[in-house]
Amino acid sequence: MALKGIEDYMLQCTSKELFGVECFGCGTQRATVLFFKGEFAAAFYMYPAIYTLMLLLLLVVFNLFVKFKHDFKIKVGLLLLNVVIIVVSYGIKMSHYV
Repeated sequence: MALKGIEDYMLQCTSKELFGVECFGCGTQRATVLFFKGEFAAAFYMYPAIYTLMLLLLLVVFNLFVKFKHDFKIKVGLLLLNVVIIVVSYGIKMSHYV
């Protein structure tokens, strides 16, 4: 029995299945797989916020164990940066459908 790749276990986008429109998170799983395969440029093109999301995740996990000055402000700043990147990249992606 051959082992299946992680791609075989990815979740389907409910928004895309029901309405035919991608959601703000479409591409996150594929970009993560590409990142861990070492295809960094492809991961960025798939989902531009992948790197800032990973940075935020690492910071949040690190902050669970080590507290430092202005940690909340840094996390909020990264969160806002991620929201901007996600919204802008989604707008660019959807503009191709118009």
